[in-house]
Amino acid sequence: MHIVEFCVSNMHHGTDEVLRKLEQLPHVEVIEYGCLGNCGECFLSPYALVNGESVVAETAGQLYDLILAEIAAQEEHQSALDKLLDDL
Repeated sequence: MHIVEFCVSNMHHGTDEVLRKLEQLPHVEVIEYGCLGNCGECFLSPYALVNGESVVAETAGQLYDLILAEIAAQEEHQSALDKLLDDL
């Protein structure tokens, strides 16, 4: 399960639509907070945290794609670590 966190103050960038799309994915848990403490980032760009990692984009549509890419990259990384541990 992947956790994607959004700040309600960032919704003016259109991230509310990204949030709704991600809620439809079975392997993603979406959490909405009043503030994530990244006020500068929040004011300037659409962003979210994916398993604690900041993902920033120029548009909300791009943010959705970047979130999916970050999830895939994290899964690949975890798979490589699991394989390494299995080989030990």
